[in-house]
Amino acid sequence: MARSLKLADPSELAGKWQVTLQDKPLDVCTIELNASQTVDGAECLSAWLSEQPTGWFTEPDGIALTGKEGAKIVFFSRQGVGLYRGTSKSGLIIILKRKVQ
Repeated sequence: MARSLKLADPSELAGKWQVTLQDKPLDVCTIELNASQTVDGAECLSAWLSEQPTGWFTEPDGIALTGKEGAKIVFFSRQGVGLYRGTSKSGLIIILKRKVQ
């Protein structure tokens, strides 16, 4: 029997997140996913992505970051509780991990 994935409520994922490159774990960027589905502190991601993320939304199997026009920049697939993995358009593997408060 098929199971459907639950779409997380934005309030469940809102908060501070640590972003690193898989091959450079010491290059750390901290962003905040707001309950209003905007992103704070994402300037540091501009070097890794095609543009600076300004928004985000949940998907059944992960989190998508969006640019100023609302288009998806990168998708992070859920790897475990508070751990997501995405690939930039240039092939960089990016890890998104919930920051412990």
